Amino acid sequence: MAKVVKLGIIGLGARAETLLATLNELRRSDIEVTAICDVRQERIDRILSILASRNAPKPETYTDYRPLIASDNVDAVLVPTSWNSHLKIAEEAMAHGKYAGIEVGGAASVDELWHLVHAAESTGVSCMMLENCCYGRNELMALNFVRKGMFGELIHCSCGYEHDLSEMARLDNRAEREVHNYRRCGDLYPTHGIGPIAKILRINRGNRFVSLTSTASKARGFMLEAERCGRGQVFYNQGDIVTTVIKCANGETITMTHGVSLPRPYSRDCRVQGTKGIWLEDVKGVYIEGISPKYEKLDVAGNPYTTHEWTPIADMYEEYDHPIWKKFREDIVGGHGGMDALTLQAFCEAVRDRTVPPIDVYDCAAWMCLTCLSEQSIACGSMPVAIPDFTNGKWIYEDVVTTGKWSLDEVYE
Repeated sequence: MAKVVKLGIIGLGARAETLLATLNELRRSDIEVTAICDVRQERIDRILSILASRNAPKPETYTDYRPLIASDNVDAVLVPTSWNSHLKIAEEAMAHGKYAGIEVGGAASVDELWHLVHAAESTGVSCMMLENCCYGRNELMALNFVRKGMFGELIHCSCGYEHDLSEMARLDNRAEREVHNYRRCGDLYPTHGIGPIAKILRINRGNRFVSLTSTASKARGFMLEAERCGRGQVFYNQGDIVTTVIKCANGETITMTHGVSLPRPYSRDCRVQGTKGIWLEDVKGVYIEGISPKYEKLDVAGNPYTTHEWTPIADMYEEYDHPIWKKFREDIVGGHGGMDALTLQAFCEAVRDRTVPPIDVYDCAAWMCLTCLSEQSIACGSMPVAIPDFTNGKWIYEDVVTTGKWSLDEVYE
């Protein structure tokens, strides 16, 4: 019989409910929620009622996370708490020998990330960022293209988080996400985009982020929305568009864009470009030499020129879908189009097997530091800023990869 992974959940807001719903849809008998914690009793009561409606075992309840992470009835914790608290909680959980699944968002300081890394190294457990976009269908297919050599040598990538969240400015209750946009100025939400790109570029596994520069535009979107809804003039520090350029040790460049206050359709703005091909998320297509259409034409003066056409990404699924999605696409469950289900299973199976998760503590540190370092660059007039090597040199070895079906380093059939 498979070992049951006993999960504790710390922080019972909307994100915790989404994670619970996904766990319920997975219907895995080897994963059980044995403890929950929140500072608000009404949230505890709500989660208990949800679990009772599903005839799930009643978990232990806590209003302080410390006794939860010390409990022998917990193997790992999910920490969907505030951006300013989840890293500290994860650090303490690892100090107690418990794996920690943390949610996305950027760090407030490099120092707190070093604490996270040292906690993992000193105890032998790890935290995993529950960055579900790493398990997105198109992101994994792009990884498959790259590992098959179909894009040639990688040269440049781009990514971002462009999402109209201007409605946050209609609220006068200083909800957490609005507070960060009100007080800070940087790439506040980098991991949805940079996570998949970092995996494709083998960051921390033969490559690393070396430095960045970051620039912010003027801030108007949130202010105009606040005026429109009658709040008067509210001045936000966060620039409407933040552009960050990262240089990698192996010579690749990455452009990241953060924009959440202007009207536009949602995009993670992904681009992976090499010497033989390119994937561009926003055109929903790829161009690969020898596969995609290419035509020789004549201009009005009779001179020959070559024109290239995109191959629709949907046309590539049958042959090049990542093995995870080949298996999963017929039975998609869970939030965010199924990505949550894949991410949670990858985390829980790492806990069960006591192995390094596919998104490890060094990934968490490298991706999350981009927020506080982009703030620093912007504050210093777009000055270049060095990115720490959280691996302390381990990155130079290409064999420090995770293996198995959930791996985001290599593709396993």
